Amino acid sequence: MTVVDVHPMSETDLLRELQPVVEENLERHLKVAKEWMPHEYVPWSEGRTFDGILGGEAWEPEQSKLTDVARTSLIVNLLTEDNLPSYHHEIATVFGRDAAWGTWVHQWTAEEGRHAIAIRDYLLVTRSVDPIALERARMTHMGAGYESPNHDDLLRSLAYVSFQELATRISHRNTGKITRDPVAEQLLARISLDENLHMLFYRNLLGAALQVAPSQTMRAITEVVKTFEMPGHSIENFTRKSVQIAMSGIYDLRIHRDDVLAPVLRAWGVFDLEGLDPDGEAARTELSEALDALDQAASRFEDKRDTHREKMSARGHHVDVV
Repeated sequence: MTVVDVHPMSETDLLRELQPVVEENLERHLKVAKEWMPHEYVPWSEGRTFDGILGGEAWEPEQSKLTDVARTSLIVNLLTEDNLPSYHHEIATVFGRDAAWGTWVHQWTAEEGRHAIAIRDYLLVTRSVDPIALERARMTHMGAGYESPNHDDLLRSLAYVSFQELATRISHRNTGKITRDPVAEQLLARISLDENLHMLFYRNLLGAALQVAPSQTMRAITEVVKTFEMPGHSIENFTRKSVQIAMSGIYDLRIHRDDVLAPVLRAWGVFDLEGLDPDGEAARTELSEALDALDQAASRFEDKRDTHREKMSARGHHVDVV
């Protein structure tokens, strides 16, 4: 069926129209999501008391088995997960707390809550990070809160989380690999499974929106692709940390374009969609141009990274990469 937008649908109408799709995907999610216990992924026997009121051993950098980039990526991933209260507020405000929408909001939040618990326990038990610096970073990041630029628009919010959940899945998986620690890799692989299921839920909802409001949804997708930032972008010194992460191949522009944006857009069939009005067609053209620009930027970064790695290798320095 080809649908042509006549007038933009209101948020209320969209919520009502997508309600059956939410119900269907919530039922599917609850059937396939596997219960898991964060404590089972933490090597508790490695733990010992820190200094402070219990008089344990102070943390020293040499206690960490992780490389600098693995530690940086794990901390960024953890601090990003820590802002869950703000994320919950964002989606609860956009989706509401009624019926299946509300059930999903709370289910998603409960599942996401395991991630920070498990990663923090792993980092502290293995003495992989400075616990004082980590807590101060958490306070600073959470104290600033998080407000999505898409917080007032259902379609942009759905488009954003469709991409963001997949991006987070890949970031966790690649971070696990670069730790060279089977325990960390197993933990982050498990967390990635959650992120993938969450991505599928949101991707399916946005796909349904493309059928009921194609041009309006196409515009939302394009605006999100053009302005996309990871939710951890407000972490202190995020730019420096993200460059370090990109240089190691954990998450970079090429991954973002080819492994996050491209497969989701392909699943939606955005370049084959019919029934777009003039603004929808213009949005699709802008989307294609944005992807081309990302492709060029990714190639430039890859060239610079290759040059940097060659120079470091010539100097006898090891560069840790995924």
